[in-house]
Amino acid sequence: MVFNITSSKTSSDGAWQGDNPLNYAFPLLIIQTTIVLFVSRFLAFLLKPLRQPKVIAEILGGILLGPSALGRNKEFMHWIFPSWSTPILESVASIGLLFFLFLVGLELDLSSIRRSGKRAFGIAVAGISLPFLFGVGVTILLRKAVDGAERVGYGQYLLFMGVCLSITAFPVLARILAELKLLTTQVGETAMAAAAFNDVAAWILLALAVAVAGNETHKSPLISIWIIISGAAFVSFMLVIVRPAMNWVARQCSPGQDILDEAYICLTLAGVMISGFMTDLIGIHAIFGAFVFGLTIPKGGEFAGRLIRRIEDFVSGLLLPLYFASSGLKTDVAKIRGVEAWGLMALVISAACAGKILGTFVVAMLCMIPVRESLAFGVLMNTKGLVELIVLNIGKEKKVSFPCTF
Repeated sequence: MVFNITSSKTSSDGAWQGDNPLNYAFPLLIIQTTIVLFVSRFLAFLLKPLRQPKVIAEILGGILLGPSALGRNKEFMHWIFPSWSTPILESVASIGLLFFLFLVGLELDLSSIRRSGKRAFGIAVAGISLPFLFGVGVTILLRKAVDGAERVGYGQYLLFMGVCLSITAFPVLARILAELKLLTTQVGETAMAAAAFNDVAAWILLALAVAVAGNETHKSPLISIWIIISGAAFVSFMLVIVRPAMNWVARQCSPGQDILDEAYICLTLAGVMISGFMTDLIGIHAIFGAFVFGLTIPKGGEFAGRLIRRIEDFVSGLLLPLYFASSGLKTDVAKIRGVEAWGLMALVISAACAGKILGTFVVAMLCMIPVRESLAFGVLMNTKGLVELIVLNIGKEKKVSFPCTF
């Protein structure tokens, strides 16, 4: 039986009236969320003795629920993750992703880049440029070796692979440094400043790759130019107009005015959604707008602290695991067949790690940083995690990538 969700109610009338709740969007979403949370938390418990972060368990949970493992059972996929439910699950997960990138922007202090000076800037540039160049070489090999690669435009595929290999997971790095009590040390501050610059540059490059990808669906090459100009105008508007406005809002926030503060917080949350809509309207992914809006919020004050407390647990604990699950449902490890495919995968991983560590290490040494600290910078800047998964999903969604690469 083929079930058409578009002609149904959201919720069922109940089992006593002959309805199967799994044929309706809302009860099925509840079951999907429960299963995802249970699997991810169970894996996190198993990996705890190995001191692995929760993000590893959530990624493994998503792959386990997808076609690589449990998804091979057709009955399981038919009842728990039917194809008609995928857009609903992805929409709910995307809201979590939107607010997660807002939190990334909120925690990223642009002034720290200026305070850290040329040293952090040099480390960041090296940490981006060398793996990006390695990505160019990998791109040439992949286009020759992987079936279907020729259907992707060379320019956007090159940009996409460069971003994938050169990005540093700023939120993951921040949590690692905090756990190791290195956040306030010179190594920690410089690494955070370099990662902040790396993050901003990577999202700009990704926005550029998405804009260039628009040429595949539009005949006019001017479309990409208009998208880039509109994106630059959006960023300028946010930093010149919205940022001073959010500074004023933050100054109004005080412990004795809960009702007024609630209104400002709700206004800010609405701003996240509107910013995401605006960049989606422009032709750049919605998360870029949420990220830029997060940059406009004053750092370190009462207002930023309240926003983080209100959003972080709900987003990280409930919505982000759904994003990993939706990613896992699109991931089939069985597509990596043969020695050549596994060799290419090893090459991509090696290029990403070697480029990031080597580039950072060499520049750190040139800045007269001791060998041990230089190596620490290289390893820290090689931090990977959720951000790379987001980039991969955007590439697949915008058809900049293809299943085997994903």
